[in-house]
Amino acid sequence: MALSYKARRRWSLVILLIGLPAYIIAAVWVMSWFETRPHIAIEVLIYLGLGVLWAFPLKAIFKGVGQADPDQQD
Repeated sequence: MALSYKARRRWSLVILLIGLPAYIIAAVWVMSWFETRPHIAIEVLIYLGLGVLWAFPLKAIFKGVGQADPDQQD
């Protein structure tokens, strides 16, 4: 079942305001599991990977949200 345009807009707002900060906190928490701080290049690669990883499962929700409502009548 596909989400309507309004539902996708609402969900994208919830994800950006609540989900993304929670994901950032979780990513920093995962990085704190290392006994010692990894080399800066490895640390940057891990953060870049985690920074991109959250977007792939949510791509369908964010797709077209910045465009005009396709169901709206002129």
